[in-house]
Amino acid sequence: MPIVRAIVAVLLAATLLAAAPAHARSAHARIARITLPTGTMSGVRIDVDWPANAPRGALRLRADRVDAPDLGYRFSSLDWRCVLRRDGWSRWHCDGPAVTREGGMRLRIDLSDSGVDAMLARGASTIHVERDRTTGEATRVDLSAIPLAWMHALLAKAWADGQLKSGSGDAHLMVTTPNHDLRIKGPLTLRDVGFDTPDGTIAAQGLDAKLDLDMTLGATDRVALRGRLGDGELLFGTAYLALAGRMGDLSIDAEQRGDCCWRIPRFDWRDDGVLQASGGAAFGPDAALRSLQADVHSADLAGLKAPYLTGWLDAAGLDDLALRGRLDAHVDLGEQGLRAADARLAAVDVDDPKGRFAFRGLEGDIRYSADVPVDSALRWSSGHVYGLDFGASTLPMRSEAGRIAFAQPVDVPMLGGRVRFDHLSIQPPTGDAGANAQFGLDVENLDIGELAKALGLPAFTGQLSGRIPNAHYAAQQLVFDGGLSMALFGGRLDVSALSMERPFGVAPTLSADIAFDDLDLESLTGVLGFGSITGKLDGHLNGLRLVDWQPVAFDAHLRTDKHVGVRQRISQRAVQDLSSVGDSSFAGGLQARLIGLFDDFAYSAIGIDCRLADEVCEMGGLSPRGPNSFSIVEGGGIPWLTVIGINRRVDWPTLVERLVAVGKGEAKPVVH
Repeated sequence: MPIVRAIVAVLLAATLLAAAPAHARSAHARIARITLPTGTMSGVRIDVDWPANAPRGALRLRADRVDAPDLGYRFSSLDWRCVLRRDGWSRWHCDGPAVTREGGMRLRIDLSDSGVDAMLARGASTIHVERDRTTGEATRVDLSAIPLAWMHALLAKAWADGQLKSGSGDAHLMVTTPNHDLRIKGPLTLRDVGFDTPDGTIAAQGLDAKLDLDMTLGATDRVALRGRLGDGELLFGTAYLALAGRMGDLSIDAEQRGDCCWRIPRFDWRDDGVLQASGGAAFGPDAALRSLQADVHSADLAGLKAPYLTGWLDAAGLDDLALRGRLDAHVDLGEQGLRAADARLAAVDVDDPKGRFAFRGLEGDIRYSADVPVDSALRWSSGHVYGLDFGASTLPMRSEAGRIAFAQPVDVPMLGGRVRFDHLSIQPPTGDAGANAQFGLDVENLDIGELAKALGLPAFTGQLSGRIPNAHYAAQQLVFDGGLSMALFGGRLDVSALSMERPFGVAPTLSADIAFDDLDLESLTGVLGFGSITGKLDGHLNGLRLVDWQPVAFDAHLRTDKHVGVRQRISQRAVQDLSSVGDSSFAGGLQARLIGLFDDFAYSAIGIDCRLADEVCEMGGLSPRGPNSFSIVEGGGIPWLTVIGINRRVDWPTLVERLVAVGKGEAKPVVH
């Protein structure tokens, strides 16, 4: 401690005063500056009051400033008062309160020709300094229950942005000054450590550690730490480590030349049974990571997730992802991002409990290079995406020029057909640019019946085919070029303008335009549990937007389409179901009384519109029938049937509830 060493020097001066002639009762001294290897004191004033022939006296020492630049300490307005005793000619003892602008403490110093023994205390916290001249230049420093906030200045010397928030520690250190450097060496015990940076990108809370420290401060600062660390939380950018209840073995060697910049030639971390990591790193003047080389091994990905992967998975909306299997990886990062990576997987299973996706039996490797070409291949035995099962496949890959891509087209068996990826390429984040990916695919003869079953839809039948020549994913948004076509209910359904936001994240959003042509109404109404309607249906569902797979906006336009030889009939039940769902009524004067005598009716046209926004459907139909009504069904024979909508604004949740009731046969008609 530089303050203790400076005070020792002042006590030597006080010795001369105390040895003054016997009639002297007081003495005073002013010292402009005292310089020691670890610090300086300036503006020093000493007052000694020692009555003649008395066994003790009073010492008051004041200093404008105490500086220790190597340790980063600065005290101002020091004022120490103590009772000064002398034992023989060369042994002195002084004990009393010391006050600085930064706070108060108690300081005790024992001085003899063999060395110095000093104790600095504040409450339960103590700093004990002992120097024995007979053993050389080493100074022993014992710290007990020291609040880490006292170490803020020392931390700032090595890490200017670091802010200690909580914690305490004990230490038994040897301090030496070889070659005018300052060396601090010994064991440390830290408890409940908390720190952060002003921008919040680096933080810790509740950390415990038992470490051996070897630190040298000088032209080149060097720090070596060996020991155990854990039982808390750490944040480095998006890397969040939750180590509660876990302790790992840590080894770090770090160095800094001048005031810039820290380099870690070697680090090792071992969390037995879960993770082993080793490598090196370098940082810039702003503590930003300039380079990182790391080798990682995990024999159990199930145990790796909670303590080490939570931050990344939470950010991607995959907080409850289940992982199993083994991983070995090498990562090489530079200032512009990833330079190279090699991940090797064995018997890996990935399962999203929310049912969004799963992969079984992942094997092989994934290799990435920012420059020279490298090849790799990844295989899986089975999996699913949103309940859609797919079979075994192999992904041959090549990486070069900062991208990783399929080396050839890949076929994935799915739903009785296949999905063929013509191309896929991925570019990890580089510099200020985020990650992005592109792919193109063909969908061939997927069974719509299996698709509907997997998605919990009515028992639709048909086949799904289509081509997406290119899709682009960036900033959690997936945009498709081209579209998909379905052969459905004897007609055709086309999907275009398809895009997704956060496809595997929180509240995924899908947008699309859907057009359909010549759907067979008899098949469609039969599957939906609706009363029977025969004929053909055209229409569109433009501006469709689903949030968390629930519709929040669309513009629907449905119209029947006349075809030669195709009957257009509507059953009485279908009329009643239309009335139940859409706030509709029968109309037709005298003919309305005949409706109950017929099972079905001819119609000339059916049409309905719905523009959904803010949970309200703006309804429309074939033609207006008044300021707030419109026709839905126009008759085509005797009895003449007309169904009229009588409410243009319908609450969407209520409409959905009615549709569900119709499908279950629970609808109650509204007949006027």
